[in-house]
Amino acid sequence: MTFDDLGLSALILKSIAAKGYSEPSPIQAKAIPAVLAGHDVMAAAQTGTGKTAGFTLPILERLSKGRRAGPNQARTLILTPTRELAAQVGESVALYGKHLNLSSAVVFGGVKINPQMMKLRRGVDILIATPGRLMDLHSQNAVKFDHLEVLVLDEADRMLDMGFIHDIKRIIGLLPRRRQNLMFSATFSDDIRALAKGLVRNPIEISVSPRNAAAPSVEQWICPVDKKQKGPLLIQLIKDGGWDQALVFTKTKHGANKLTKQLDAAGITAAAIHGNKSQGARTRALADFKAGEIRILVATDIAARGLDIEQLPQVVNFDLPNVSEDYVHRIGRTGRAGATGQAISLVSADEVDLLSDIERLTQKLLERREIDGFEPYQNLPETTLNKPVRSKKPRKPLKSQSSAGDNSRHNNTASRTKKRSAFGHGPKPGSKLKSGGRNQTSKPGQRSETAGEKRGDSRPASGNSSAPAKPSGNSPYGGGGGRNASGRNRPSGGNSNRSSGRR
Repeated sequence: MTFDDLGLSALILKSIAAKGYSEPSPIQAKAIPAVLAGHDVMAAAQTGTGKTAGFTLPILERLSKGRRAGPNQARTLILTPTRELAAQVGESVALYGKHLNLSSAVVFGGVKINPQMMKLRRGVDILIATPGRLMDLHSQNAVKFDHLEVLVLDEADRMLDMGFIHDIKRIIGLLPRRRQNLMFSATFSDDIRALAKGLVRNPIEISVSPRNAAAPSVEQWICPVDKKQKGPLLIQLIKDGGWDQALVFTKTKHGANKLTKQLDAAGITAAAIHGNKSQGARTRALADFKAGEIRILVATDIAARGLDIEQLPQVVNFDLPNVSEDYVHRIGRTGRAGATGQAISLVSADEVDLLSDIERLTQKLLERREIDGFEPYQNLPETTLNKPVRSKKPRKPLKSQSSAGDNSRHNNTASRTKKRSAFGHGPKPGSKLKSGGRNQTSKPGQRSETAGEKRGDSRPASGNSSAPAKPSGNSPYGGGGGRNASGRNRPSGGNSNRSSGRR
């Protein structure tokens, strides 16, 4: 099958040929006819299989035959979870629609909103947006959806992971009921399928690869290593392997910045890309990486879906992701369109649970390769596909087995509670107060010790040190037991030696 067989116009085929493509990928061969026929579509395909063109090509074909968009209107809305992915989809639309008389716009946060509002004033045929910025633009009447024809949710699973579900539902509530709905994603979890049932109508489901599996052209292996040795090991892998271009994933923004400095100090040009970076800095870093001006791009998962780099040879998991599906998304950056690639994970002993989850998800035990000079002191436990490996945690002792020595903390707490109940609580007004061997009745006009304690007062009761403490009408502190200035309990009344004794 060729692109000529899919019913695309000559102008679109011209753009495809200029890109060097002649045959559609499996996802494109199945999705393009379904979209052109007007069906709702749910398509699951791994990153790098050409799924973006799987919906941009038929949308361009459909829109090229209709009316142009009116002022502030959008005929097609494509929602993406990240700025990078929005920019990537925008590039695809511009590339394949080069010879068509169609307009498009890409809007996302992190940049000034006024130029985006000006761009939308005349209306656009295709609007690519992140949910947050789209809601901002709609609240300012910069965009309307009265004439919307197609809604696309790209990387729908990532949008759910990032907490965009409520924004998505609000946006859908703004759209006309009669529209075509397309959901494209690397994977489809049960939550995604539940969401899809409320959005798409009698959809055609397309799946061209095993669920949650990596591309077969990607060689995957792990390096067991102690956590503190990950940086030096990565530097050695880069130098010994002569890597000219590699994408490295860290778990945190701070970790990305720290690793970038470590690589620079070793003479390896690197840049970090994550959510705290401005859009300009992220764009420059990605452009420099593609141009070969920097060798290593360090990224967090927020950028995993938006990086479109052709012929990327290596992807490194400096930290394993907390969500096992993110492993598939990460390594999907290499081995695209049938090209070969390597996915290397640096795994420490405390990440064995995460490793086990990944292997059970992909149904593949990853090959282990220890590097000379970096053998871990803490061995990485063996894993299995049958059940998750969980790190051993100390069991709590049973109540029947607990003793004073085993539960000293509990006993101390109980002891402190008893002391407080014996000496820390004063009487209520009108109750009998025993102090210094005398029974006294606290008067309503006098404040009790309990009230003083609640205020945080800790001054000793007034009176002669050798005489029993009595409630004083001039003092707000009663003669009941209380605490001294240091906050320690002291007994009521008694001589100076006893009253100053600490417990």
